Amino acid sequence: MTDILSPTLRKMGIEALNEMQRAAVEHCARCNSMVLLSPTGTGKTLAYLLPLLQRLDEAAGGLQALIVVPSRELAQQVAGVWRTMQTPHRMVALYGGRPTLEEAALLQNVSPAAVVGTPGRLIDHLRQGSLLADACRLLVIDEFDKCLEMGFCDEMQQLLELLPGVDSRFLLSATDCDEIPRFAGADGAERLDFRARDEQPSARTAFYTVTTTPEDRLQALFGLLCSLKGEPAIVFCNFRETVEEVRSHLAKGRLIVSAYHGALEQKERELALYRFSSGCSNILVSTDLAARGLDIKDVRHVIHFQRPMTADIFTHRNGRTARWDAEGAVYIISYHNHPLPEFLPEDIREYRLKGKYPLPPAPDWTPLYIGKGKRDKISRGDLAGFFMKKGGLAPQNVGSILVFDRYAYVAVQYKGIGELLRRLAGEKIKGLKTKIEIVRG
Repeated sequence: MTDILSPTLRKMGIEALNEMQRAAVEHCARCNSMVLLSPTGTGKTLAYLLPLLQRLDEAAGGLQALIVVPSRELAQQVAGVWRTMQTPHRMVALYGGRPTLEEAALLQNVSPAAVVGTPGRLIDHLRQGSLLADACRLLVIDEFDKCLEMGFCDEMQQLLELLPGVDSRFLLSATDCDEIPRFAGADGAERLDFRARDEQPSARTAFYTVTTTPEDRLQALFGLLCSLKGEPAIVFCNFRETVEEVRSHLAKGRLIVSAYHGALEQKERELALYRFSSGCSNILVSTDLAARGLDIKDVRHVIHFQRPMTADIFTHRNGRTARWDAEGAVYIISYHNHPLPEFLPEDIREYRLKGKYPLPPAPDWTPLYIGKGKRDKISRGDLAGFFMKKGGLAPQNVGSILVFDRYAYVAVQYKGIGELLRRLAGEKIKGLKTKIEIVRG
């Protein structure tokens, strides 16, 4: 491990890289480009951020590396991993759902060495001149099979035409493309394929069918979730309307559930992911928007309420569980006398629901909304200290904290939540009065 990477890993609390990550770092040290295929949950983000870090020159000015991702959530996640690396280089995330003028001002103030973003938003900034790519030599395409498929392909070609100086490319995904377009510049790049290794997540995943009828599928799903006793589960649907139908049915049955799909406003999507990842809800119902890139820890179960359209989608959905060295379970809601898709594993078993199950225990954590954020110079440390000092909470009772520009979320573990809110009423955070309330919905 090079001198620059060892301290970075220590800051992240990582003792050693896995085989795939080591191979990626070693390959990028001697070659310009690579195509890396590895199962979901194996740490591909770090596998390209570490080589990227090695190539950044602190003395050089301007943009040196550009990372393209298919969704705003993945852009945010990559930027979050970069922050945990605590490098001297700044990274900015660019994506839809917020004004380009705000991002342009941020780019001017920060002057990042690396940028991560979605194709359309990156094109906007390059054409407007708020993002200058003259010195950019490295291009990373994360989830390249998604970025280069129909719908994104034209945008990707336009984007690459705006990056004439790029001479090094990293392409990464859990699934391959039938053919990588020539404009992606992967010709001649060495392929590192870790999908067939014995330690891939599918070896640590149990697969089940839950057989029911179309009329009873919602009741079967409800029974299945109750049988899982509150362990975190993602329920996948093919359509936004189905997500809302499922969410409504489960919520009426008094399950704590969050919904996630592309028709939601950005703030609603952020809140849904926060509630689930922080343990404030134990069920996330989603379209395939949640099938890629999201690294949510401890997801024990994946449920296919509607069958995935393709084998690749099946793979990406399943990758939300059994991440790293954890174990997981996958369930497919199926119907009597309906053939199963050919891409299901051969050792799949029937999961039999036995009678009526009690409701699972409610989550231990409660999400609170704080009406101040980064623009008020409020940090995660400020909020943690406030809840411990003014709220009297022990450190272990202050959970996930997420700070945005104008507001923040804090997960707390406290039985008398009303008493806690009364205790905090009128108290100031860094001298500022602010609204503190339970997040509803």
